[in-house]
Amino acid sequence: MRCLILLLTLLALGGCMKVSDLANGAHYQLSDAGVLDHGDTRRASPWRLQPDSFIYIGQGYFVPPGSAYPRPNVVAEEAFNGFVEYFPMVRRARNPLGLEEAMSHARAAGAHYLLYSRFASADDRIGTGDEWVDQEALDRLGVDRGVIQLMLIETNTRYLVDTARIRNRGGFLTFYDTKPEDLLGPPLQDYARRLLGLSE
Repeated sequence: MRCLILLLTLLALGGCMKVSDLANGAHYQLSDAGVLDHGDTRRASPWRLQPDSFIYIGQGYFVPPGSAYPRPNVVAEEAFNGFVEYFPMVRRARNPLGLEEAMSHARAAGAHYLLYSRFASADDRIGTGDEWVDQEALDRLGVDRGVIQLMLIETNTRYLVDTARIRNRGGFLTFYDTKPEDLLGPPLQDYARRLLGLSE
């Protein structure tokens, strides 16, 4: 009788979980295992922003070392796409800028914060037949990887509010015909959510 009650209790508790929670848990586990794309964000500060904060997004001129050549302003573009859902007042630079130039643009726009980014490293591995024909190197087969560095700076005081480092890794099921810049969207959107305190 005790076993039956225990079994019914476990089944009842298991039924309390929503399908979306199960899907999120499965996605996290598959990402962590390397089957799907994975992004790891490390923040230096737990600072949170108000939803009505005006954020200006810029990207530095730095080109990541290695054989990958991402679009010049791709981090700023992907950050804008991730932030615009959570921060109604967000703008981005059209082209890469130096830090001082980005700060002056942010101040001229009336932004409260400057999100300054750079593509610190990118490793574009062989993921298609054409790439194999070009390189023909077994050690270059595999999933793409990349590292993004972010600085969040208050424009009035130049106070460094937060720094973050995002490491991206492609997944076994998603590595075909992708580039390191294709991995940027979800982690940058997650960073926007963290700035609002919506996920940790």
